[in-house]
Amino acid sequence: MTTTEHRAGLGLTRVWTDERARGAALQVVVAAGVVAFVVFIVVNTAANLEQRGLHSGFDFLGQTAFFDVNQSLIEYSSRSSFGRALVVGLLNTLLVSVLGIVAATVLGFFTGILRLSPNWLVSRMVTSYIEITRNVPLLLQIVFWWSLLTTLPRVQDARSLGEAVFLSNRGVRLPAPLLEPGFGAVAATLAVGLAAAVAVTRWARRRRLATGQSFPTLWTVLGLVVVLPAAVYLALGQPLGWEFPTKTRFNFQGGINITPELVALWWALTTYTGAFISETVRGGILAVSKGQHEAAQALGLRPGATMRLIVVPQAMRVIVPPLTSQFLNLTKNSSLAVAIGYPDFVAVGGTILNQSGRAIEVVAIWIGVYLILSLLTSAFMNWYNRRVALVER
Repeated sequence: MTTTEHRAGLGLTRVWTDERARGAALQVVVAAGVVAFVVFIVVNTAANLEQRGLHSGFDFLGQTAFFDVNQSLIEYSSRSSFGRALVVGLLNTLLVSVLGIVAATVLGFFTGILRLSPNWLVSRMVTSYIEITRNVPLLLQIVFWWSLLTTLPRVQDARSLGEAVFLSNRGVRLPAPLLEPGFGAVAATLAVGLAAAVAVTRWARRRRLATGQSFPTLWTVLGLVVVLPAAVYLALGQPLGWEFPTKTRFNFQGGINITPELVALWWALTTYTGAFISETVRGGILAVSKGQHEAAQALGLRPGATMRLIVVPQAMRVIVPPLTSQFLNLTKNSSLAVAIGYPDFVAVGGTILNQSGRAIEVVAIWIGVYLILSLLTSAFMNWYNRRVALVER
């Protein structure tokens, strides 16, 4: 064996016996294997498509859709493109996901705290809701609420509230706002008030921690967010009108319609995810030392103030990580909307898949979009988790 071969053998031995070097080498090998596998799948799929005379690519997104969507947050018609139809479905998914996350978080925190209530009846009622909801498949709950809403009266017999809000098997019909000149100034005032309210709240908290002196934060925030925009609104002559719905023979004219599919999907996602969040909140509260409750009682704090100022802030470090998973699950579970005909991202994509025949491309778009939504949600929650984390000094 030559000197060069001997040195090479020693180098390989050192790499294999060094744990860090061995781990890095194995990761490189695994990564190369994964890349080779993906390349093989892509090349093999392209060859099979070409052999069968099938086209691939995303050029079909510019083709005319030729189908309608019964709920659209942006302008859309059957003459729009497949790409715009996917955007409509994505916006519908984001709508029900955001509404569901907000409502499920509020419901989960509320029921999680109530389950720890010393009141036996309240605690058992909340426990019954949680156990029933968690142990019934979500799809069945969605279909149940949708079936219940579709049994409401027909348009001719719709229930009305002051001839402004109508409830029927077509959904809930609400007055539509009409923005008039000058409303932009009101919106700008509201935005400035919100920013100022956040700044004042942070300043008041730092002041209380440094000096122990309280500040009328609630009244200040109400003044900035409610009173100030209201004053500008009245000063500009109330630049906001309303288009009230009117009942016709078979439908309504004017106003905004909230479909039964949206309500059923939103409510099912809210109650189902809220039940899991409730257990997460209960576990986070129980993780806080009992001595914290006793210390708060010794200081004369009421139970509500103790929970809001002492227990919940400490419990958030336990609550936030599993809460992130529930947000991700709610967003992905919204794809069950296809069962009741709600035009979400998956339902619209399925129609495009059937019309265009581009199964691989549509599925790839589904995977990419849901992956991006999940990563964005995780990034935001990780940032928030670092903000609420307890820092030892």
